[in-house]
Amino acid sequence: MSTIVVAGAGPVGLTAAMVLARRGHEVVVLEQGDELATESRASTFHPPTLEMLDDLGVLEALLDRGIVATTFQYRERGGGEIATLDLGVLAPDTPYPYRVQCEQSRLTPILLDALPAPARVLFGHTVDDVTPSEHGVLVHTSRGPIAADWLIGADGAHSAVRHAVGAAFDGDTYPERFLVASVEEDLTAALPGIAPINYVFDPAEWLVLLRTPAHWRVLLPTPGDTGDDVELSRLPERLAAVADLGRPWRLLHASLYRVHQRVMESFRVGRILFMGDAAHVNNPLGGLGMNSGIHDAVQMASALADVLEGGSESALDLIATRRRTVAVEHVQRASHDNWKRLRERDDGFRQHLRELAADPVAARAYLRRACLLDSLEARP
Repeated sequence: MSTIVVAGAGPVGLTAAMVLARRGHEVVVLEQGDELATESRASTFHPPTLEMLDDLGVLEALLDRGIVATTFQYRERGGGEIATLDLGVLAPDTPYPYRVQCEQSRLTPILLDALPAPARVLFGHTVDDVTPSEHGVLVHTSRGPIAADWLIGADGAHSAVRHAVGAAFDGDTYPERFLVASVEEDLTAALPGIAPINYVFDPAEWLVLLRTPAHWRVLLPTPGDTGDDVELSRLPERLAAVADLGRPWRLLHASLYRVHQRVMESFRVGRILFMGDAAHVNNPLGGLGMNSGIHDAVQMASALADVLEGGSESALDLIATRRRTVAVEHVQRASHDNWKRLRERDDGFRQHLRELAADPVAARAYLRRACLLDSLEARP
């Protein structure tokens, strides 16, 4: 039996492990932490991702923990609604014409609990180096070497596997940082009429408001050259400018991070496959990163299982190439367009959104792209 090692026990790595283990292949997942990561991070699951999770038998548990969002909204900063788009128009395309709002840290325990016996997760195993060969990969970890027939790099944007093979990760860094604040407030009362997902236009300070099961999240652009302590000290007044509650907002957590658009030249390097943030990163506007990473995992792990069961490696190459095309032509392009539109005063685009909201046929075409349904039909 072939052994596949997966670096990273996030949603992408565990999904890949699940696909392979359900087809009877031996999988070893290496996680550098002593337990699953608990950071909030991504929080939106799109319809095609929900279909994939249903196929893996874990969707019901996710729905129990998440919030179903049938609409999302574009708003004007300091003003009202521009347009509300109803995901129900996708009913002809998917059995799940909605988004689910749920932090990725709630999905990973579900995946871990559902992993079949051919898979096991080793915590506290940091990947230090890899030695590829024609017939496999030797993975050097903090607790000794592990021999693999194939290795999957799903260990995030700072991938140790990618660094070990010396693969380039070309792209750009945004001029501003993103600040994410989790707040214990009822924003539906503070901002009547808002949807669970809101993109707020403003050339001076755009923002995103997202509801999750435990709290609301506020995403704000932040200068790239100021100190973190300075920006965190300014956060209360910035939140008050979003909605004046007559008192300070109840802040649970806040973090600042730089945002990149980067991609590997190839998602396959010999017997090593790369997926998710290890292979491509983008800004979070539109909730495309985790979703496309899960799509990478399902499609590439399925193709790898075919190879292990006697199929052609050329089909695996085709899928790896196709997933890179999706990362560049769909995910990065859409997320960058979202960033540009939020910070520009483009009255034409605002009018376009209003027309979409009034035209179910046009809205369906727009939402198929926005939720990555169309990307699954992409060709290299």
